[in-house]
Amino acid sequence: AGMWINAFIVCVLCIGWVKKKTLNSNEKILLLLGCSRFWYFFFSWIHVFLSNIFPYCLLVHPILQLLQGSYSFFNCSNLWVSACLCVFYCIKIANFRNRFFIYLKVKIDRMVPWLLLGAEIFSLITGILVYNAIDEAVCKNLTSTCQENFWEATLGIEEHFFHITFLTGFLYTTSFMAVIFSAVFLLFSLWRHKCKMQTNSMKDLSTDAHIRAMKSILSFFIMYSTNFMFLILTLIYSMKYQNHVIFFGYLIQHAYPGVHSLILIFSNPKLEKTLFRILSCVKCK
Repeated sequence: AGMWINAFIVCVLCIGWVKKKTLNSNEKILLLLGCSRFWYFFFSWIHVFLSNIFPYCLLVHPILQLLQGSYSFFNCSNLWVSACLCVFYCIKIANFRNRFFIYLKVKIDRMVPWLLLGAEIFSLITGILVYNAIDEAVCKNLTSTCQENFWEATLGIEEHFFHITFLTGFLYTTSFMAVIFSAVFLLFSLWRHKCKMQTNSMKDLSTDAHIRAMKSILSFFIMYSTNFMFLILTLIYSMKYQNHVIFFGYLIQHAYPGVHSLILIFSNPKLEKTLFRILSCVKCK
């Protein structure tokens, strides 16, 4: 389901890109986010498929290394681009009179490509480090041909390479902090604007629009916080072989990208209109 949802976002934006010959900053972020999440689900699905159907394929060098490295790259890209989207919304929607904030509001469209490039560079570094760590761990555990022993060796990578776990946690924490500050600033700006409109007896329709925006941002913040918490728990408990905790953490981590992408579709008029048009055509047929 997550793959189909993000494939839909990518297809709609690419078709619009071909027609208009250009993409605005919001569409650039959504396009990269949809691509990251699609491939994140794809490599996750391939890994689960091979682990259950052809487990010994993972012993062939460098299938496991490529799968885990690619999975880590697109997972990190998903989190960083999500943070970029939250920062972009904060700068575009929030209204502060600070000079630095006004400067960011004017320059944000030019900064978006560089923000996305930086996110992909950090993600690529993470993917390469995970690839190297797993490659070294597999070389040390060539005698573990049993599937259970091999799975335990895979889970124990963080125990042998603590610096990679620390780096991954640091990158996740940095992106999470960016989301926290952006969400808090944006919610404060919208709440202040809503109070001002109510004081000035503005139209209820405008007030309701700001309330809906606050609810949307708050829901995204809650989802991102929950995903971050279980991601850190997965990193911690992977060193203790607590498989039930790891499974629940992976469940939350895989639910977040699909649900959040669905929310993005319904909060974007273009994507929502296209989705309902497709659903109506399917219903008629």
